[in-house]
Amino acid sequence: MTERAPQDKNKQLVLRLLGIVGGMFIFGFALVPLYDVFCEITGINGKTRGQAIYQKETVNKDRLVTISFITNVNRGMPWEFKPMKTSMKVHPGELSEIRFYAKNRSSQNIIGQSVPSVSPGEGALYLNKTECFCFDQQTLLAGEEVEMPMKFYIDADLPEDISHLTLSYQLFNVTEAVQSATGAAK
Repeated sequence: MTERAPQDKNKQLVLRLLGIVGGMFIFGFALVPLYDVFCEITGINGKTRGQAIYQKETVNKDRLVTISFITNVNRGMPWEFKPMKTSMKVHPGELSEIRFYAKNRSSQNIIGQSVPSVSPGEGALYLNKTECFCFDQQTLLAGEEVEMPMKFYIDADLPEDISHLTLSYQLFNVTEAVQSATGAAK
């Protein structure tokens, strides 16, 4: 019986460890929807809403809000990606446009997806994009360069204590994921 006890204990330990790993795996998948719900409820972390429809608002000509634009390209992504202007001043309620430059510096076609974030987080509730390259994946052929527009407006009821917003985009290479999902060959 003394030989059986350590083997049984080892089996129990392995089962517990597998249970813990399985639980961590499930928890990892559950984090994404939980995070989305949390951001939607609290309005924090700069998560932007989807596409907005501009309805002629009353433009507050007495107020200017500065918007800074920042871009980051994920490691291994062979694109150049930058705003055509690093900042601009806009009147709340006024439809504005900024363009972003992208160039595929590789010898292969690449599909990119940009993920936006706004800070301060509360400001994300007031930044409305009517047209944005970030709504869709962008495919650039080898060596291709493009200018991509983003049209937006700031809600006229932006709190007075917010006078500056920063809109940043993180660009990811999603070529392999898209090809795997569609069954296409590389």
